[in-house]
Amino acid sequence: MKKIYIGFLSIFAAATLVACGSNGGNTASTDESGAVPVSEDKIIKVAGQAPPMTDVVKLAAEVAAEDGWQIELVQVNDNVAYNDMVASGEADASFAQHQPFMEAYNESKDANLVAIQPIYDAKVGFYSREYDSIDEIPDGATIAIPDDTSNEGRALAILDEQGLIKMPDGIGVNGTIKDIEENPKNFEWLQVQLLNLSEAYEEPEVALVYNYPTYIAKLGLKPADAVFLEQNPDQPFAIQLVAREDNQDSEKIKALHEAMTSDRVREFLENEHSDTLVPTF
Repeated sequence: MKKIYIGFLSIFAAATLVACGSNGGNTASTDESGAVPVSEDKIIKVAGQAPPMTDVVKLAAEVAAEDGWQIELVQVNDNVAYNDMVASGEADASFAQHQPFMEAYNESKDANLVAIQPIYDAKVGFYSREYDSIDEIPDGATIAIPDDTSNEGRALAILDEQGLIKMPDGIGVNGTIKDIEENPKNFEWLQVQLLNLSEAYEEPEVALVYNYPTYIAKLGLKPADAVFLEQNPDQPFAIQLVAREDNQDSEKIKALHEAMTSDRVREFLENEHSDTLVPTF
């Protein structure tokens, strides 16, 4: 088995869309126009990483503003920083991940993040530069999959679903490469950090690569271009609004939840992103 990590990503972006420094509890802020003072207890800081998650947060901010709330997007450029910010209290919530990824973070960092609401299921699958169908994939081909356990299991489950490998009965999305019972095409495995799977797509030795629409889009690809997609999306893999145990019932999170599950957000997802995702609220 081959395992590589392509590139290096900093923990925080060099620049964020919104400053994430903490002010005193009674300090006033302003909205984007600078015209209307907003008290600190009406500001909700939400950490995000990439579109369309960040687009949803921006739209939710417009909805929440109608009720006097100011949602600030704190944008980072990796899959650790948004969780670190929520766990440390620098952000009130995040919108960037599915529940299994959040649970893996909790376990590794002894954190207490909580999934509040699934917002949408991304259409994930496998892409190839050379092959258009499963039948064309040669024996001994190299398959690129994520190196984190939650996404690794999902990728292997999709390959099992397509009959390319055989995973143990009942293991579902919790399998690893070590659990593979049958590998009739003798695939080789290339494990890559999730954010770098699109780079693996460009590697000449890679026949198939697992990816999300958010990341594969930078190559000009969309789910319709996949060799095959996940057939039975599992609800835990829906992209979730995430908060902490100690603030999950707060007025801020309730207001954020209401805005992110509004009709305007649903219409945006259905009208603008129906080719890449399915709303789950």
